[in-house]
Amino acid sequence: MAFASIDELEDALGRASYLPDRGLATALYLGLSLEKPVLLEGEAGVGKTEAAKALAQAVDAPLIRLQCYEGLDIAHAVYEWNYARQLLHIRAAQAGTVDEAELFGPEFLIRRPVLEAVESERRALLLIDEIDRADEEFEAFLLEVLSDFQVTIPELGTIEARTRPYVILTSNRTRELHDALKRRCLYHWIGHPSLQREIEIVELRVPGVAERLAEQAARFAAELRSLDLQKPPGIAETIDWVRALTALGQAELDVEHVQATLGSLLKYHEDHLALRDDTLASLVASARD
Repeated sequence: MAFASIDELEDALGRASYLPDRGLATALYLGLSLEKPVLLEGEAGVGKTEAAKALAQAVDAPLIRLQCYEGLDIAHAVYEWNYARQLLHIRAAQAGTVDEAELFGPEFLIRRPVLEAVESERRALLLIDEIDRADEEFEAFLLEVLSDFQVTIPELGTIEARTRPYVILTSNRTRELHDALKRRCLYHWIGHPSLQREIEIVELRVPGVAERLAEQAARFAAELRSLDLQKPPGIAETIDWVRALTALGQAELDVEHVQATLGSLLKYHEDHLALRDDTLASLVASARD
């Protein structure tokens, strides 16, 4: 799906329950227009993965997600051979009923996310999530995919994309990515939203939330980010927290319910200890003003 303008794309993302700032909307628009991968970096919980999900919905493309992790290899990301089926084929060949030369045909491939996106007849959106968690060797392998949108399988040759997939990569920046990867992508850093934008996002993602609660929760989260915490809350944590408070029937913040639901907002024990009773009470009072 082509968009005539950035505003049109913003509207489509809004219908997918995602409110990007202008910079992010521009980066995504250019990624679509120039057919280039987009690398989204930012702290955990700021909406990088959600941006890819919303974009897939906006362009009406199937979302194919590759979750990266340490030790990720081609067998889990791209393809592997179906050894059980090959073994059955070998036995049939020994019986003389099939040709053993067909052992490495496409029908014996198990397609993983990257190859699935490359071979998809319908244009897909390939989300390579948390690429910074993968090893540098896998990052180097991706260069062929991101440059030429093709995959080389030694036994079969080069498989070119039937329809060039949209590609979004995300990174929490736990390590620096190589320049060669960055050169193949458009880049955008996603920071924490402004206070007003965070209120709008909460109201969009938590239907029926009390307006007063959305405002107070966004103020409280913003105050927490100014403290020296191991992991300040992202917008994802704010949304989860407001859902928890709403489930408890809260229409505004109070110390008792903030204390009881703080685990939705802060994920480190040390950060909980940093919020002593007087600090917590002060933050709640400030958010309510």
